[in-house]
Amino acid sequence: MSVTAERKQELIKEFALHGGDVGSSEVQVAILTERIRNLTDHVNIHKKDYHTRRGLLILVSKRRRLLDYLKRVSESRYLDLIKRLGLRK
Repeated sequence: MSVTAERKQELIKEFALHGGDVGSSEVQVAILTERIRNLTDHVNIHKKDYHTRRGLLILVSKRRRLLDYLKRVSESRYLDLIKRLGLRK
């Protein structure tokens, strides 16, 4: 269910703004999106796993807050990120 170290490194390389960037909003949102997709698959299979469902909702709200911050700071970066991740506005 969690993101493997190799996958996390791929996401960091893909979404980093510059070399050594591991904490920008884009990277954080990309990693959260990967975790959300993994948990969504799990919850679809295990319908009564309410603990995982709660964790999933917490991750979705954390991603939403990061996206709201990014939109406030730089709307062009926000639009580019949601396009690259395939998210709705």
